Amino acid sequence: MNPDTPEQAPLAPYPSSRLRTMPAGERPQERLAKLGASALSDTELLAMLLRSGTRGQDVIAVSSRLISEAGSLAALLAWQEADFRSLKGIGKVKALQLVAVMEVARRSVGLPASEAPILNRADLIAGYLGTVASGLEVEKFWVLSLNRRNRLRKRVEVSSGTATAALAHPREVFRSAIREAASAVVCAHNHPSGDPAPSAADIQLTRQLREAAAAVDIPLLDHVIIGRRGADPLGRGYYSFREAGLL
Repeated sequence: MNPDTPEQAPLAPYPSSRLRTMPAGERPQERLAKLGASALSDTELLAMLLRSGTRGQDVIAVSSRLISEAGSLAALLAWQEADFRSLKGIGKVKALQLVAVMEVARRSVGLPASEAPILNRADLIAGYLGTVASGLEVEKFWVLSLNRRNRLRKRVEVSSGTATAALAHPREVFRSAIREAASAVVCAHNHPSGDPAPSAADIQLTRQLREAAAAVDIPLLDHVIIGRRGADPLGRGYYSFREAGLL
């Protein structure tokens, strides 16, 4: 590859040997062992995940550039393999590693370490799933199985569709709920466009879910569509079939 191309140009704002010049006690691994993960910066946490740098750049420099290019650590959740590979020195293996890490973060975020969240209102459901759905380019459909106190027992992704549709069958929804011995169920899916307004298919599916819930005697508390505040004409970033009077 021609070293004079823009992709190969020197990266002046990102020192290539920052890790090497750090005192041993200030390096991320030593700080993590001594002080815990909460003491590390976003760059240091990402460096611990990457484990190694690239030719000409140590892991701290690579982590710093990733966060700078994305705008924040959270913004990396929306990055795909091609986004990571657009940076000099990040090849296919490291890009896929990062994609996997971001997917783990999306799936696990929102659960407190001590107690599962109460999900008995649309705003709480949207808050819990907002980060999970952030950056997704296809529709996904989730079943949230709740206990008698409306606390989350388990979240299950029952389908992953296209940019405009996530197909879910009531059979799959309530199979998951029955398996988890759910006292109640919340269904949710995202709209990658950001506009949470329901489609005709969403309305039809909700009717089917309502009928199936009655048949198996597991209350369907709500069906919530997750969008984004900026793309929602109502400025809420979600749509609740319960609040709309359709459940």
